[in-house]
Amino acid sequence: MSGLARRLRLSVARALLSSQFALMSEYRAEIALWALSGLLPFIMLALWRQAPAGAALGLGPAGLDRYFLSAYLVRQFSVVWVVFAFEEDALLGRLSPYLLQPLHPLWRYVAAHLAEQLTRLPFAAAIAAVFFAVNPAGFWIPSPQRFVLAWLATLGAFAIGFLLQSLIAALCFWSEKASALERLLFVPFLFFSGLLAPLQAFPPAVRAVARWTPFPWLIDFPARLLAGLPVDQGTGFAAQLSWIALLMPAVLLLWRAGVRRYTAMGA
Repeated sequence: MSGLARRLRLSVARALLSSQFALMSEYRAEIALWALSGLLPFIMLALWRQAPAGAALGLGPAGLDRYFLSAYLVRQFSVVWVVFAFEEDALLGRLSPYLLQPLHPLWRYVAAHLAEQLTRLPFAAAIAAVFFAVNPAGFWIPSPQRFVLAWLATLGAFAIGFLLQSLIAALCFWSEKASALERLLFVPFLFFSGLLAPLQAFPPAVRAVARWTPFPWLIDFPARLLAGLPVDQGTGFAAQLSWIALLMPAVLLLWRAGVRRYTAMGA
């Protein structure tokens, strides 16, 4: 029976991923615009190139190029929007049939995110190719070990971001505009994640505070791994696992409490 259950779960996962990939493929033009809208790291790269602080960070021109391109790629494959999709489903009544199905609704959103990342892959690769064509001095190929570690760190960043937004999304059971709380997190995310600047650019006191938040492990840590820059791998992965272990039970507890009070037509 355990083997049958395992095959059934794999079949459901494949069907869910394939259906979500087909859905995301219909919106590939919009996804291409999303990929283009995430060019903030390249804007920051242009600013940092003009500043003498880049050398003070121990990053030469090539190091800056690699870091900000890596930050762009990590962001492309760890971006999360579950709170907005969940809020819309709750307001429009689509959540009710999801709750009646044997599959937890959050898995549907996980599959949608993974499918969207697959659809985004060629656009991100094209932007990286253009970056290398315009700036050949910044070209590099990460070692297989670094690439695998960066991929795992990016997966961990996606898991943290998804759990953070799922925690906020569960508040939709009590509020119709829980997404407003997500916008409050966007400012500290911008400053502490490494999207605007490497974490080294901040004073030591600020870095010490930031490391106790989930934000540095969302961009800075996986980007430095991918770029081949010095980074404490053990601390980074331990921090990611700790935040996942902390957020997951909180999401499940808040979700169960919300479902118990949820009232809507069909639920």
